[in-house]
Amino acid sequence: MGQYFTNEDLPSEIVKYNTKVLDNEFIFNTDNGVFSKRKLDFGTRVLLENIPINELSGSVLDVGCGYGVISIVIGKLTNTSVTGIDVNRRALHLAEMNKKENHVSNVTFLESNCYENINDKYDYIITNPPIRAGKKIVYEIIMNTKNYLNPGGELYLVIHKDQGAKSAVKDLEKYYEVSIINKIKGFFVIKCIFR
Repeated sequence: MGQYFTNEDLPSEIVKYNTKVLDNEFIFNTDNGVFSKRKLDFGTRVLLENIPINELSGSVLDVGCGYGVISIVIGKLTNTSVTGIDVNRRALHLAEMNKKENHVSNVTFLESNCYENINDKYDYIITNPPIRAGKKIVYEIIMNTKNYLNPGGELYLVIHKDQGAKSAVKDLEKYYEVSIINKIKGFFVIKCIFR
């Protein structure tokens, strides 16, 4: 299988799975060439279960949204305006399907390579960054959030300790007030406020 963010040549084979997040049922359509095709990946689950979703208000940007899990869960459980962005067109097509499947209307999906097509600022940026895309892309996503957050805005992300969580925290501390919300099975859920 090719990298999940460059997948136009892979044959399509859409499958569905059901999952429960924060006591709510969701259905997700997935396909070849997208991250975590068979089930909700553990890192995303840990992120969603540890950020203060019920306190979110205003606008949320989900960077590297894939087939829309974070955007759709937050959209369904809050009144925020959610924008999900990804470079993977197949994932974005699935995200639109999943938005309808889960009856969510406050979510918009856009094609964007990192922040290339983003001109707005947000109250929150939330990401499970695409580790397999490499450190350069991951850092482009997490270090540049400061340019797309409103004053007092917050970044929430999840990274596994074996994929550079500790060094990411150290690097983020140069620009942000950083706190580790939780550590579960090696996954660090990190909150950053731009100073």
